[in-house]
Amino acid sequence: MLTREHRCGRSEEQELEPWPSPKKARSGRCLRNGFKWKMEEPEEPADSGQSLIPVYIYSPEYVSMCDSLAKIPKRASMVHSLIEAYALHKQMRIVKPKVASMEEMATFHTDAYLQHLQKVSQEGDDDHPDSIEYGLGYDCPATEGIFDYAAAVGGATITAAQCLIDGMCKVAINWSGGWHHAKKDEASGFCYLNDAVLGILRLRRKFERILYVDLDLHHGDGVEDAFSFTSKVMTVSLHKFSPGFFPGTGDVSDVGLGKGRYYSVNVPIQDGIQDEKYYQIFESVLKEVYQAFNPKAVVLQLGADTIAGDPMCSFNMTPVGIGKCLKYILQWQLATLILGGGGYNLANTARCWTYLTGVILGKTLSSEIPDHEFFTAYGPDYVLEITPSCRPDRNEPHRIQQILNYIKAQQLQLAASLPANLSNFCQGSEMPTTSRPALDVKGGTSPAKEVIFAILQIRQGKTNFPGSWARPS
Repeated sequence: MLTREHRCGRSEEQELEPWPSPKKARSGRCLRNGFKWKMEEPEEPADSGQSLIPVYIYSPEYVSMCDSLAKIPKRASMVHSLIEAYALHKQMRIVKPKVASMEEMATFHTDAYLQHLQKVSQEGDDDHPDSIEYGLGYDCPATEGIFDYAAAVGGATITAAQCLIDGMCKVAINWSGGWHHAKKDEASGFCYLNDAVLGILRLRRKFERILYVDLDLHHGDGVEDAFSFTSKVMTVSLHKFSPGFFPGTGDVSDVGLGKGRYYSVNVPIQDGIQDEKYYQIFESVLKEVYQAFNPKAVVLQLGADTIAGDPMCSFNMTPVGIGKCLKYILQWQLATLILGGGGYNLANTARCWTYLTGVILGKTLSSEIPDHEFFTAYGPDYVLEITPSCRPDRNEPHRIQQILNYIKAQQLQLAASLPANLSNFCQGSEMPTTSRPALDVKGGTSPAKEVIFAILQIRQGKTNFPGSWARPS
């Protein structure tokens, strides 16, 4: 397990001066190069508009069940223990999750898949001849008890959604949920059950339009696929998109199908992105989406594998950057279901979700990690902050702007707010309908022209976003 991010191929010990002992760190005298660590950004209360305190889905049995997943052993305990160490649990309403019934899981997953998963789970049979058909194998081994784990996670997210439906809270949290890759008849990417889809389906009992926002490193393909034909659920995913990177979907031109056309929004991002640029992209996209879709409830997946130091070695984010995105969603004052997701540096994942819990509560957390069961896992610094590495940012500003222009055109089309005369909208300029706008003298095109070009492409059904725009050369 990584304890801190790699820096330019050198180990952390080669760059930093010796760290104090855990005893000194506990006393609050933990210094780095002579200066006490401080939060990168002072916390301000998140305006979630909640007159009711948030619901926190938790029980010892649920945490123990989630700890059993081999890919993230003890992660659930680490997350809860750090939240508890900061006494954040005392400021939330703790709700014990129910276990999902077969009928509840079958609102999305097929009976055949669920029955097979239950069978191999009881037998601990990872070599069943039919398992490959159901995606059980390399990244989703059919281990003993895996069905019970899936039912527990699915039930926890359904419980959180029901709390929102019942008006018990405005924000409900299930940090052990967010498994967004599972399909209706197939496990995928460490995901055996798509609890995010189950939560959305439960919310649809009350809320007419649900917005799903996925900030995991990986494309939320399972959720997008589940709702690709409907206009009642809009999915937005910001993720790494690169040849050979799992799951290989989520290009900007993937916009949904049938009645769900334009209700899928994908933002492909390259390695090395940091907080400021990520938030600029997020805010630009979500502003357009909110105006076009007018959601009545939100499901927010906050996978922590985007954080610097994650073994995925891709994005270069910190919890502060993700926290700004979370605040942006909360200021809408809608019923909001918060889920976890990826995150394979276990200590950093606990840091991230604890910090985000503080954001939800509007609390500033101490820099020093409080003494608790997993305290030694946070060495050698024993602080809450995560520092970005010097990983280069592969996201070129012009390429990002082209992607954002395309998404803006998509949302304008969705909102049916296009001007009747596109040439007038472009201030009299002649716009070609079959080729990309010509470069200006500075080697670029105006954002307005790029938007109009994208609109015309969408209207003509030419939604294959040019590869040179979305992918590195």
